[in-house]
Amino acid sequence: MASIAIDKLDLKWTGPEEKQILAKVSNRERISDDDCVYLYESSSLGFVGSLANHIREQKHQDYTYFNRNFHLEPTNVCIYTCSFCSYSRLIKKRSEGWEYSMDDMMDIIKSYDNQPVTEVHIVGGVLPQYDLDFYTTLFRRIKAHRPSIHIKALTPVEYHYIFKKAKISYEEGMKAIKDAGVDSMPGGGAEIFHPEIRDQIAKDKCNADQWLDIHRIWHEIGMRSNATMLYGHIESYLHRIDHMRRLRELQDHTGGFQTFIPLKFRNKDNEMSHVSESTIVEDLKNYAIARIYLDNFDHIKAYWPMIGRTTAQLSLSFGVDDLDGTIDDTTKIYSMAGAEEKNPALSTKELALLIQRVGRKPIERDTLYNLVKDYSNVQFEDDFKGYVSLPVAN
Repeated sequence: MASIAIDKLDLKWTGPEEKQILAKVSNRERISDDDCVYLYESSSLGFVGSLANHIREQKHQDYTYFNRNFHLEPTNVCIYTCSFCSYSRLIKKRSEGWEYSMDDMMDIIKSYDNQPVTEVHIVGGVLPQYDLDFYTTLFRRIKAHRPSIHIKALTPVEYHYIFKKAKISYEEGMKAIKDAGVDSMPGGGAEIFHPEIRDQIAKDKCNADQWLDIHRIWHEIGMRSNATMLYGHIESYLHRIDHMRRLRELQDHTGGFQTFIPLKFRNKDNEMSHVSESTIVEDLKNYAIARIYLDNFDHIKAYWPMIGRTTAQLSLSFGVDDLDGTIDDTTKIYSMAGAEEKNPALSTKELALLIQRVGRKPIERDTLYNLVKDYSNVQFEDDFKGYVSLPVAN
């Protein structure tokens, strides 16, 4: 296998540990968990950023991907109580939330009939009435109304509950979901896999093995999905590495993951409000290390609504090659948790310009990373004030 040319990197400050990691990456050898511990605990932001950016550019050059999508969130009322969650409302407080009917949801779908969106992202709380029959009917109605739209729907947390309630196996359930028209699965609900942390922040919902098993089955029937990790709360670096190792191992087996998305913990209005949030430096370092460690993942994604536009721009030099989508202000998951973007909506023009301003090439993709439009050479009128231009490295 060809090596990665890293001789042009200006990494004169490297010590013996960094040189060993550089040699592994150059020879396309997998870094170990111990290497990853070193990167987190002892390596500089400059080193991990330079190495991650080099890997990113080897894989994707200057291209940065996005899509035109919107979110459909059936409910924020949920039977589960996750201490990090600012979004959901318990059933006893359901008056504070929303519960859409199927017709309500179809009205939202139809409101995009004249817009060139390619994906609807469906995820929400877990409630008994949203069962297997409800969702398979909804998915079929969406496909009947707009056959071309890609349905990215529900996490293993929802599927685990739905299949258990229906008294069917994961294999039977995932086949039924595929047959109903779901095209891919989002990466939510992963949180932190290690039970030491998961039992403290999300004890009641599906465990790590169940989350991974549902993705494995989905991949084995020919489908694709994403993966996430909630970081920056009470977990240690070892917990993050354990989480990424399990994902890397499953990816070795199935190859079904498209992208990894580190999700920054936000502490507004939840049971973990006393926990300080990670700094921007920590955020960027985490993106970079994920890019270095997850050698078998094609893409690393940053959700710009969660971290804000400027940090999203910075992340493109720390291993990130995807900024998700235009969103169109259809999700409350981020804003309710105290994210930087209170009304997360960007037009295609704005998102492409955000990418161009830091010397990257915007590529509109569909959900499966097929090219929709290359905006690399499109000249936009630079008239947006919502984010800043950053220096572009030569």
